[in-house]
Amino acid sequence: MTSLRAARPRLLLAALATGTLLLTSACNDGAGPAQDRAAGTTPATAARSAAPTATTTPAQTPTPQPAGADDPALKPFYGQQISWAACPADPRAAKAKIDTSGMLCGKLHVPLDYAHPAADALDLALIKLPAAKPDQKLGSLMVNPGGPGGSGIEMVKYGAKEYDGVLHNRFDVIGFDPRGTGESSPVVCYDDKQHEESNQRDTPLEPAARKARHVKAATEHAAACQARSGKLLPFVGTRNTARDLDVLRAAVGDGKLNYLGISYGTYLGALYAEEFPKNTGRLILDGAVDPAQDRLDHGIDQQVAFEKAFRRFAADCVENHPEDCPLGKDPDQAAKKAADFLDGLYEHPLTAEDGRRLNRDLGWTGAVSMLYGDEKTYWKALRIALGWAMKGNKPDYLLAFADEYNGRDEDGHYSPMEEANGAISCADTSRPAPTPERARQAVARLQAEAPLLSKGVTVEDYDEPSCAYWPFKTTEKPHAVRAEGAAPILVVGTTGDPATPYASAEALTKGFANATLLTRVGEGHGAFGKGNGCIDAALEAYLVDGTLPAAGTRCS
Repeated sequence: MTSLRAARPRLLLAALATGTLLLTSACNDGAGPAQDRAAGTTPATAARSAAPTATTTPAQTPTPQPAGADDPALKPFYGQQISWAACPADPRAAKAKIDTSGMLCGKLHVPLDYAHPAADALDLALIKLPAAKPDQKLGSLMVNPGGPGGSGIEMVKYGAKEYDGVLHNRFDVIGFDPRGTGESSPVVCYDDKQHEESNQRDTPLEPAARKARHVKAATEHAAACQARSGKLLPFVGTRNTARDLDVLRAAVGDGKLNYLGISYGTYLGALYAEEFPKNTGRLILDGAVDPAQDRLDHGIDQQVAFEKAFRRFAADCVENHPEDCPLGKDPDQAAKKAADFLDGLYEHPLTAEDGRRLNRDLGWTGAVSMLYGDEKTYWKALRIALGWAMKGNKPDYLLAFADEYNGRDEDGHYSPMEEANGAISCADTSRPAPTPERARQAVARLQAEAPLLSKGVTVEDYDEPSCAYWPFKTTEKPHAVRAEGAAPILVVGTTGDPATPYASAEALTKGFANATLLTRVGEGHGAFGKGNGCIDAALEAYLVDGTLPAAGTRCS
């Protein structure tokens, strides 16, 4: 649950104060480092196991009346028929040479408030990539790219090639924009000019000034969101989205939910399994969030993981790519050299061709965002971007990476991702203020294990509750999701994942009553769409045949 913005880099630290976590996904190399931030055009473009699952029934199995559908007030929603039609023209897709001619779009009608379903409703935007072999179709595969706030429509539209082959042949791949995001009644707090002005201001280095800026910004942010989207804010939490997902499952005629969730999408999948265990079919949760972990602990673990990835990138740059590496010749000092340059942008920002400045916050955002990807494509892009900026004073590549993460397109328009991210995060859980000792422990660990990314952090950055200024207080709390009675679930973790550290995948798997962990050994966030044949074969075997990988399977 994420929107990492504040001091050091703004991308990472304010999230710990506001309670949001960086869980964006890089599931589609063709869509850039943060698939759930925006669909862009950045430079990043095993055999099946024979071990049977506990159930090997077809993916599309009839189920008893689903939970909630027997409520007379919900029957119209569960019984609705979706009117699929050709998708409207998308100039961005056309510019990127994405063929959307075979895709269909539609709307799903859902209650605003499930406690009072007749009072008001929302329409959720949908997209469908129909099964290439309808005579062999097993049902639908619902997908979510992460965020929270990522667009499932963009995940399908811009990532269609990732489903080529068995998945596209056997399933209708369906993406949806969750409530409060994208084209589904998005939470709106600011206009493009306000976003731009905010991003062009660096977070103060001095602790008292930083604290004052945070309080002012958080207070104004809450008021702006309340003024423009107040009716929606109490109802954007993930538990409501899980209920929407069950309505969608029924509306497309599926007896069981087959689902692929990346990053934050694993939290959505876990809550679905908790709410509707008997309706689960085959759930893949990739780049896992541990729903039981304290929000502060997760944020610290995440920042430490990003620092480790940053250091691995820098060492690889010096040792394996000296011809285009701007970080010197000493692998032990390479990360510090990069960090010193990015920190220096506070006093000496660089001006891009469009007249905007690459400041410290944007520089760190652009650099860290590329750590979502693998070492072959994303790390290469980051080497080139740092080279242009450090040697040629040309910040345009780094600024483009920051723009993509922030949801800014080349015309200066911002997606609603960031507003949705904060609203959903505060609807999902609010961390109480840590004790002074707990805050000191957090700072001490960051200074010891993430000194480059947490330079200047103080106890004052952690001395208040998350979502302290948000107008609505949630009752949701971190908790282990057991999902008793659910079908076997497949959790996927990547050993070098900085956004959702591998330990979270281990914890999520152990929490479930019936789950298997599949491991990808490598860099970057998530495993789907990374071109790993072992991973792809295991996912296909599970979705198509119900065959889980053997316990302990690791894909290098």
